[in-house]
Amino acid sequence: MPIFDNLAKAAKDFFIEEGEESTSPTPASARPLPNATPPAFTPAGMAYSAPAPLVNQPEQRHLDHIQSLLTGNGKDFVAYTKMVKSLGASGLSGPILYQTAFNAFSAVTGLDLPGLLASAEEFERKLTADRNHILERHREKLGEIKIPNQPPSTLVQLQQQEAQLQTVLTDLQRQLEAKQQELLQVQQQRQQESQKATAAMASYELANAAAAAELQAHRQATQSFLLK
Repeated sequence: MPIFDNLAKAAKDFFIEEGEESTSPTPASARPLPNATPPAFTPAGMAYSAPAPLVNQPEQRHLDHIQSLLTGNGKDFVAYTKMVKSLGASGLSGPILYQTAFNAFSAVTGLDLPGLLASAEEFERKLTADRNHILERHREKLGEIKIPNQPPSTLVQLQQQEAQLQTVLTDLQRQLEAKQQELLQVQQQRQQESQKATAAMASYELANAAAAAELQAHRQATQSFLLK
Protein backbone atom coordinates (compact mmCIF):
# COMPACT_ATOMS: atom_id res chain seq x y z
CA MET A 1 0.00 0.00 0.00
CA PRO A 2 1.24 3.56 -0.72
CA ILE A 3 1.13 4.68 2.92
CA PHE A 4 3.34 1.77 4.01
CA ASP A 5 5.68 2.47 1.13
CA ASN A 6 5.92 6.12 2.29
CA LEU A 7 6.44 5.01 5.88
CA ALA A 8 9.16 2.57 4.87
CA LYS A 9 10.87 5.23 2.76
CA ALA A 10 10.67 7.77 5.61
CA ALA A 11 12.12 5.32 8.09
CA LYS A 12 14.89 4.43 5.64
CA ASP A 13 15.69 8.09 5.05
CA PHE A 14 15.59 8.75 8.79
CA PHE A 15 18.10 6.07 9.66
CA ILE A 16 20.35 6.90 6.71
CA GLU A 17 20.31 10.54 7.81
CA GLU A 18 21.17 9.60 11.38
CA GLY A 19 23.99 7.36 10.20
CA GLU A 20 25.43 10.01 7.94
CA GLU A 21 25.35 12.59 10.71
CA SER A 22 27.34 10.32 13.01
CA THR A 23 30.23 10.20 10.54
CA SER A 24 30.14 13.55 8.73
CA PRO A 25 27.74 16.10 10.25
CA THR A 26 26.10 18.41 7.74
CA PRO A 27 24.29 21.55 8.92
CA ALA A 28 20.58 21.45 8.19
CA SER A 29 18.98 24.18 6.10
CA ALA A 30 17.19 26.82 8.10
CA ARG A 31 13.42 26.46 7.94
CA PRO A 32 11.29 28.90 9.92
CA LEU A 33 8.79 27.39 12.34
CA PRO A 34 5.13 28.47 12.17
CA ASN A 35 4.48 31.84 13.85
CA ALA A 36 8.18 32.22 14.59
CA THR A 37 9.44 35.80 14.50
CA PRO A 38 13.21 36.32 14.43
CA PRO A 39 14.57 38.66 17.10
CA ALA A 40 15.26 42.22 16.04
CA PHE A 41 18.27 44.03 17.44
CA THR A 42 18.27 47.80 17.48
CA PRO A 43 21.72 49.32 17.84
CA ALA A 44 22.24 52.38 19.93
CA GLY A 45 21.99 55.70 18.11
CA MET A 46 25.25 57.38 17.12
CA ALA A 47 26.21 60.67 15.48
CA TYR A 48 27.16 58.84 12.29
CA SER A 49 24.32 56.61 11.12
CA ALA A 50 25.58 53.81 8.90
CA PRO A 51 23.03 52.13 6.64
CA ALA A 52 21.57 48.98 8.18
CA PRO A 53 22.94 45.82 6.56
CA LEU A 54 20.47 43.92 4.41
CA VAL A 55 20.20 40.36 5.75
CA ASN A 56 18.24 37.97 3.54
CA GLN A 57 19.45 34.76 5.14
CA PRO A 58 21.52 33.76 8.18
CA GLU A 59 25.25 33.27 7.92
CA GLN A 60 26.56 29.74 7.79
CA ARG A 61 28.32 30.14 11.14
CA HIS A 62 24.98 30.95 12.76
CA LEU A 63 23.34 27.98 11.09
CA ASP A 64 26.17 25.78 12.36
CA HIS A 65 25.79 27.20 15.87
CA ILE A 66 22.03 26.61 15.95
CA GLN A 67 22.52 23.13 14.53
CA SER A 68 24.93 22.35 17.36
CA LEU A 69 22.21 23.35 19.85
CA LEU A 70 19.73 21.03 18.15
CA THR A 71 22.02 18.01 18.15
CA GLY A 72 20.50 15.24 20.25
CA ASN A 73 20.82 11.50 20.71
CA GLY A 74 18.52 10.46 17.84
CA LYS A 75 15.67 9.71 20.26
CA ASP A 76 14.42 13.23 20.82
CA PHE A 77 12.07 15.79 19.32
CA VAL A 78 14.60 17.01 16.73
CA ALA A 79 14.95 13.47 15.42
CA TYR A 80 11.15 13.22 15.34
CA THR A 81 10.92 16.40 13.25
CA LYS A 82 13.30 14.82 10.75
CA MET A 83 10.90 11.90 10.49
CA VAL A 84 8.04 14.39 9.92
CA LYS A 85 9.97 16.18 7.17
CA SER A 86 10.83 12.91 5.48
CA LEU A 87 7.21 11.74 5.48
CA GLY A 88 6.07 15.20 4.39
CA ALA A 89 8.34 14.94 1.38
CA SER A 90 6.57 11.67 0.54
CA GLY A 91 3.21 13.43 0.22
CA LEU A 92 1.67 13.15 3.68
CA SER A 93 0.35 16.24 5.48
CA GLY A 94 -1.81 17.37 8.36
CA PRO A 95 -2.75 15.18 11.33
CA ILE A 96 -2.06 11.95 9.47
CA LEU A 97 1.50 13.14 8.81
CA TYR A 98 2.27 13.78 12.47
CA GLN A 99 0.41 10.73 13.72
CA THR A 100 2.13 8.42 11.24
CA ALA A 101 5.52 9.94 12.04
CA PHE A 102 4.91 9.57 15.78
CA ASN A 103 3.82 5.96 15.46
CA ALA A 104 6.90 5.09 13.45
CA PHE A 105 9.22 7.10 15.67
CA SER A 106 7.76 5.67 18.87
CA ALA A 107 8.04 2.14 17.53
CA VAL A 108 11.72 2.69 16.74
CA THR A 109 12.77 4.69 19.83
CA GLY A 110 10.23 3.66 22.46
CA LEU A 111 9.60 7.34 23.29
CA ASP A 112 6.04 8.13 24.36
CA LEU A 113 4.16 11.37 23.64
CA PRO A 114 4.85 13.08 27.04
CA GLY A 115 8.53 12.30 26.63
CA LEU A 116 8.49 13.62 23.07
CA LEU A 117 6.86 16.90 24.15
CA ALA A 118 9.24 17.20 27.09
CA SER A 119 12.12 16.85 24.64
CA ALA A 120 10.63 19.64 22.51
CA GLU A 121 10.43 21.91 25.58
CA GLU A 122 14.04 21.14 26.41
CA PHE A 123 15.21 22.19 22.96
CA GLU A 124 13.09 25.35 23.17
CA ARG A 125 14.69 26.20 26.51
CA LYS A 126 18.14 25.69 24.99
CA LEU A 127 17.30 28.05 22.12
CA THR A 128 15.85 30.65 24.49
CA ALA A 129 18.82 30.48 26.86
CA ASP A 130 21.27 30.73 23.99
CA ARG A 131 19.41 33.71 22.49
CA ASN A 132 19.45 35.49 25.87
CA HIS A 133 23.19 34.87 26.14
CA ILE A 134 23.85 36.11 22.60
CA LEU A 135 21.59 39.14 23.16
CA GLU A 136 23.54 39.99 26.31
CA ARG A 137 26.81 39.82 24.39
CA HIS A 138 25.26 41.92 21.61
CA ARG A 139 24.21 44.61 24.08
CA GLU A 140 27.70 44.49 25.59
CA LYS A 141 29.21 45.01 22.13
CA LEU A 142 26.99 48.06 21.65
CA GLY A 143 28.04 49.45 25.02
CA GLU A 144 24.54 49.25 26.50
CA ILE A 145 25.74 47.05 29.37
CA LYS A 146 29.11 46.18 30.91
CA ILE A 147 29.96 42.54 31.55
CA PRO A 148 32.47 42.13 34.42
CA ASN A 149 35.95 40.91 33.51
CA GLN A 150 35.27 41.45 29.81
CA PRO A 151 37.44 43.84 27.77
CA PRO A 152 35.58 46.57 25.87
CA SER A 153 34.37 45.51 22.45
CA THR A 154 35.73 47.05 19.27
CA LEU A 155 32.54 49.06 18.89
CA VAL A 156 32.79 50.41 22.44
CA GLN A 157 36.44 51.36 21.86
CA LEU A 158 35.46 53.21 18.68
CA GLN A 159 32.66 54.98 20.53
CA GLN A 160 35.15 56.08 23.20
CA GLN A 161 37.59 57.23 20.53
CA GLU A 162 34.78 59.10 18.79
CA ALA A 163 33.83 60.83 22.05
CA GLN A 164 37.46 61.82 22.68
CA LEU A 165 37.85 63.23 19.18
CA GLN A 166 34.57 65.09 19.54
CA THR A 167 35.83 66.62 22.78
CA VAL A 168 39.10 67.64 21.11
CA LEU A 169 37.20 69.08 18.15
CA THR A 170 34.89 71.04 20.44
CA ASP A 171 37.90 72.45 22.31
CA LEU A 172 39.58 73.38 19.02
CA GLN A 173 36.40 75.09 17.84
CA ARG A 174 36.27 77.04 21.10
CA GLN A 175 39.90 78.05 20.66
CA LEU A 176 39.23 79.00 17.05
CA GLU A 177 36.31 81.20 18.09
CA ALA A 178 38.49 82.88 20.72
CA LYS A 179 41.26 83.48 18.18
CA GLN A 180 38.73 84.84 15.69
CA GLN A 181 37.47 87.29 18.31
CA GLU A 182 41.05 88.28 19.15
CA LEU A 183 41.77 88.75 15.43
CA LEU A 184 38.72 90.98 15.07
CA GLN A 185 39.88 93.17 17.95
CA VAL A 186 43.38 93.45 16.49
CA GLN A 187 41.91 94.34 13.08
CA GLN A 188 39.77 97.05 14.67
CA GLN A 189 42.76 98.47 16.53
CA ARG A 190 44.87 98.36 13.38
CA GLN A 191 42.14 100.18 11.45
CA GLN A 192 41.91 102.85 14.14
CA GLU A 193 45.69 103.30 14.20
CA SER A 194 45.73 103.43 10.40
CA GLN A 195 43.06 106.14 10.42
CA LYS A 196 45.02 108.10 13.05
CA ALA A 197 48.20 107.79 11.00
CA THR A 198 46.40 108.91 7.83
CA ALA A 199 44.81 111.87 9.62
CA ALA A 200 48.15 112.86 11.16
CA MET A 201 49.85 112.69 7.78
CA ALA A 202 47.12 114.83 6.21
CA SER A 203 47.45 117.38 9.02
CA TYR A 204 51.21 117.46 8.58
CA GLU A 205 50.85 117.97 4.82
CA LEU A 206 48.56 120.94 5.43
CA ALA A 207 50.97 122.48 7.93
CA ASN A 208 53.95 121.86 5.70
CA ALA A 209 52.21 123.27 2.63
CA ALA A 210 51.10 126.38 4.56
CA ALA A 211 54.61 126.96 5.90
CA ALA A 212 56.17 126.45 2.48
CA ALA A 213 53.69 128.82 0.86
CA GLU A 214 54.29 131.48 3.50
CA LEU A 215 58.05 131.08 3.22
CA GLN A 216 57.94 131.37 -0.56
CA ALA A 217 55.76 134.47 -0.39
CA HIS A 218 58.18 136.20 1.99
CA ARG A 219 61.15 135.18 -0.15
CA GLN A 220 59.56 136.61 -3.28
CA ALA A 221 58.66 139.82 -1.49
CA THR A 222 62.20 140.15 -0.18
CA GLN A 223 63.66 139.67 -3.63
CA SER A 224 61.19 142.12 -5.13
CA PHE A 225 61.69 144.88 -2.65
CA LEU A 226 65.37 144.59 -1.78
CA LEU A 227 67.07 143.54 -5.01
CA LYS A 228 66.77 146.72 -7.12
